[in-house]
Amino acid sequence: MTLPVSKPKVQDPTPDTGKEKQQRGIQSVEVSGRLLQALANARTPLGLSELAAAAALTPAQAFTYLVSLVKLGLIKRDYLSGNYEPGPLSLRLGLMHLEHQVAYRIAIPYAAQLAESLGHSVAICTPGPQGPTIVRYEHGGFPLHVNLHIGTVMSLPLTATGRVFCAYSEPETLRQMLGQQSGNRTTHPSHPTPVHAAQVPDAHFQKNLAVIREQGMERGINAPSPGISSLCAPVFDDKQILCMTLTVIGSSGDINVDWNGSTALALKNAAHAISGMLTAQTGAAT
Repeated sequence: MTLPVSKPKVQDPTPDTGKEKQQRGIQSVEVSGRLLQALANARTPLGLSELAAAAALTPAQAFTYLVSLVKLGLIKRDYLSGNYEPGPLSLRLGLMHLEHQVAYRIAIPYAAQLAESLGHSVAICTPGPQGPTIVRYEHGGFPLHVNLHIGTVMSLPLTATGRVFCAYSEPETLRQMLGQQSGNRTTHPSHPTPVHAAQVPDAHFQKNLAVIREQGMERGINAPSPGISSLCAPVFDDKQILCMTLTVIGSSGDINVDWNGSTALALKNAAHAISGMLTAQTGAAT
């Protein structure tokens, strides 16, 4: 006679015990994560030795992990320079995360409509670890002689976008971004001279921030790029916290940067509409 075989009980890996249980992971995956984190923190391609040092590994150890990460597409290697940078899979994961953000989804059609109606490029920027970061760039009109693209980090003191973040960001968020840009001597693509954010005169800078709040936007005229001007407006969430900015960028001889001009009016209307939709959606969800 064959006796029935009882199936072993499968224990819930995350039992509700009232306390967070320390779960066992896979060490090699966690080490790989250190390499990815080091690359993300650097925000620039790194050589093997630099990347290994940042991840607290020897170059020989790091290389074996990098071989697998390159095969997976999480990291790619420039075979001319030998440096490592984020791969296509990392980009896809980052964009997938971004596309699930409500504010981003709402803002996209407004940015596209602005670019089409004004004939100027429009950038959507969100707060990143090292400062305002372009997450969407809608081209409008003729190409601009400025190196702006998805992933560009905007200088806090030198750009209209950066100054809007300074005017409206939460103190802790601003402190972290200023610290990153000061420590890393961040440069703007069109401004090769390294600039410490902390070197901006406090009194003058604070006065400028007050003007930004009064106007509800900021502008840059022939700065930081000669021949390029811009207008930037903030977008707020339902708690009136800055979540992104819209920046219209164009040739200085073509874009209207008057505070009460057509570009400023269209930009303000778009930013207010996005903020209003965010508030409405949050209210409906609750």
